[in-house]
Amino acid sequence: MAEHFAHVVKGSGPGILLAHGGGGSIAGNYGPILDDLATTHTVVGPDYPGSGDTPRSPEPLVLDDVADTLVRTAVDAGVDRFTVLGYSLGTAVAVRIAVRYPERVTGLVLTAGFTYPDTRMRLAVEVWRGLLAAGDRTLLARYLTFMATGTTHLNAMSLAEVEAGVAALADFIPAGSPEHVDLVAGVDTRADLPRITAPTLVVATTEDGLAAPEHSRQLAAGIPDAELVEIAAGHGIATEARDQWLAAIRSLLARVG
Repeated sequence: MAEHFAHVVKGSGPGILLAHGGGGSIAGNYGPILDDLATTHTVVGPDYPGSGDTPRSPEPLVLDDVADTLVRTAVDAGVDRFTVLGYSLGTAVAVRIAVRYPERVTGLVLTAGFTYPDTRMRLAVEVWRGLLAAGDRTLLARYLTFMATGTTHLNAMSLAEVEAGVAALADFIPAGSPEHVDLVAGVDTRADLPRITAPTLVVATTEDGLAAPEHSRQLAAGIPDAELVEIAAGHGIATEARDQWLAAIRSLLARVG
């Protein structure tokens, strides 16, 4: 794996390191809150292989390697210590960073995450993988919209808005999605959780069809002294409940200083 991932660095102040989701990107998963976070912090946002400007990996992704490369990217950008914000697959990356680099991690925010894919998530991943292999980007975008959008938000949209969202998502799907999805399928951080020493906030998305809130509750239960916040949103919390999500993140950032 490369020494670094292509990344964005914004703002000044204490460090934040972002870990995005599978089939996502920094812009796609954190775009709505990036500028706000950068008003008070130095935010480093690396894109995984095959997302953003990071070249696709010719080999399967390994969780430890992704975690190590995120840390190297941040340190070489001048950010030695940081709160890690993990979203979806990024929660597993964040957990692994916290265990491997406890001296660098000042706090954790784990949003819409999971410790391992249960049967329901594994089935969802298999369909995702199959649609990627079939090359039908629009059908994949419909599937992900159906799975990842909260019922309240989805049913409030007009059909035209849904179609526009599907078209935008079909255009967005990163080239590295197959490797990301395979990485999702192999995640198991249950043994890591008791070893986490950083102050941790877990954000559960209660209308999430992709990473159901029970997964976040398991994360919070396994991490010593973790705080759990539940937000009524689907997997797309950045658009469905941006302000509530940002407020939750800010609460942890205020605690860690």
